[in-house]
Amino acid sequence: MDRKHRIIVGLSGGVDSSVAAWLLKRAGHEVVGVFMKNWEDDDNDGYCTSRQDLVDAASVADVIGIELEAVNFAAEYRDRVFAHFLDEYRAGRTPNPDVLCNSEIKFKAFVDHARALGAERIATGHYARLAPGERGVALRKAADLGKDQTYFLHQLSQSQLDATTFPVGDLAKRDVRAIAREQGIPTYAKKDSTGICFIGERPFREFLARYLPKEPGAIETASGETVGRHQGLAYYTLGQRQGLGVGGTRGGGAEPWFVAGKDRTRNTLIVVQGHDDPRLYAEVVETGAMHWIAGTAPSGRRFAAKTRYRMADAHCSLEPLPEGRWRVRFDAPQWAPTPGQYLVLYDGETCLGGAVIESAHARELAPALAAAD
Repeated sequence: MDRKHRIIVGLSGGVDSSVAAWLLKRAGHEVVGVFMKNWEDDDNDGYCTSRQDLVDAASVADVIGIELEAVNFAAEYRDRVFAHFLDEYRAGRTPNPDVLCNSEIKFKAFVDHARALGAERIATGHYARLAPGERGVALRKAADLGKDQTYFLHQLSQSQLDATTFPVGDLAKRDVRAIAREQGIPTYAKKDSTGICFIGERPFREFLARYLPKEPGAIETASGETVGRHQGLAYYTLGQRQGLGVGGTRGGGAEPWFVAGKDRTRNTLIVVQGHDDPRLYAEVVETGAMHWIAGTAPSGRRFAAKTRYRMADAHCSLEPLPEGRWRVRFDAPQWAPTPGQYLVLYDGETCLGGAVIESAHARELAPALAAAD
């Protein structure tokens, strides 16, 4: 960005967006900070940190010397993100609201608000990079691969990316903190936020029970033996280990239990023992309609993909299905691909897009898992 712009920075109260704003101000841009409040139903109970985050954002704006505006997007968040979040859990899937929050709030409602303020661009503290591509703007992985956030940004469109800049995408996290400390930015040592605000550090099942009724049922092994009771299929996700309440070493050894499937017809949770149980792995994943960042599918059918944020990219091939859906075949089995989560595709460092996982299959399934959805 050689030309100077009026840029609205999403100041979250964290160190990454703080340094993003400082870098833009140092480069000579006209910078205005906006703090987005996206949740307010129970933000007085100590779990949601939005009040302290606003105080921190105001302190950062004062040190940098920019204006700060607080904008309430709670209604948009509830309609566009949280309603979908609950619908997916009701259907027995495990959604990722952070992805939808980016595409619907941080890069849609926020972009609209920024343009109303006369801004040409927005900026956030995400770890990602943008570059000219053959078919528009390419979304590239961050220089600090350990902090790369392109997985959460893969649903963005060309128009959204064209209006955005990621100032910390070329920096390592340690360098971001070092800049903040050197410049006297008060968030330099602030702990990174984890999870989404409306859940925070609270027990997840307790939070979800406010909105979804408990529907207890049996916990069974893949061979059909009952080993416990669950509180409701919506409260569990594939690969989950904690909170199952299944004791003992039934079935062999002292290996921990993991959720391997959900039989919604019988309201039964299926578990296996051991992280490496083959029934936790799948080689074939089918998705819903794919969002391609470039607007259309790339040529070729050999790429890499990940089915969870922290997983390494895995080689795969693509096969188109009716209605824009895709079948993705991995070269090696993947651990617990989960319906409702996202499969995100890459070509080297370029994020191509992604889609919601509808189903995942191994080449051979135990009878109990074959009946589960």
